[in-house]
Amino acid sequence: MLIGYARVSAIHQNLDRQLAMLKAAGCKRVFREKQSGREGMKRPELEKAIEALGSGDVLVLAEWDRATRSMLDGIRIIERVAARRATFKALDRQWLDLTTPLGKGILAFLSALAEDERSRILARANGGRAAAKKRGVKFGPKPKLAAHQAREAARMVREGQSLRAVAHHYHVGHSTIVRALHRQ
Repeated sequence: MLIGYARVSAIHQNLDRQLAMLKAAGCKRVFREKQSGREGMKRPELEKAIEALGSGDVLVLAEWDRATRSMLDGIRIIERVAARRATFKALDRQWLDLTTPLGKGILAFLSALAEDERSRILARANGGRAAAKKRGVKFGPKPKLAAHQAREAARMVREGQSLRAVAHHYHVGHSTIVRALHRQ
């Protein structure tokens, strides 16, 4: 079955042209939405379209850039479609028809580019973290107790106060006191 997806990024924009393209392509079911596609925004109708795919189905996009935010995002969508044993085609990009051998070859090439980009992003992130650590940047949440409070808490426990009483005194959980004791 052909399942279509159409999206415009503003309420005042019209879906009619995309819907006509999907109907002409033979889509039996079409998911549509009007909302921004910027990074971090959810696309619930695209999610529903992917979830509706069964083995052998084809997700048809009227326009490639209406569904994707970047090459990596597009590859992720295609990978999710493939995981459902379905395939993919974009009507405005004839070369992006994964029902053809050429389209499958192009997908392999794009996947390799996306994998290279992922590894470059990871390398840059790791390099940035290493440089920050050298500069003394601390990662993770800030300790709930300052160093002087941790020393005082350790002293209180050594003097016989219970972990619970010390935790209550500092308005923290008892595991915070235990961690502070291990750091002393």
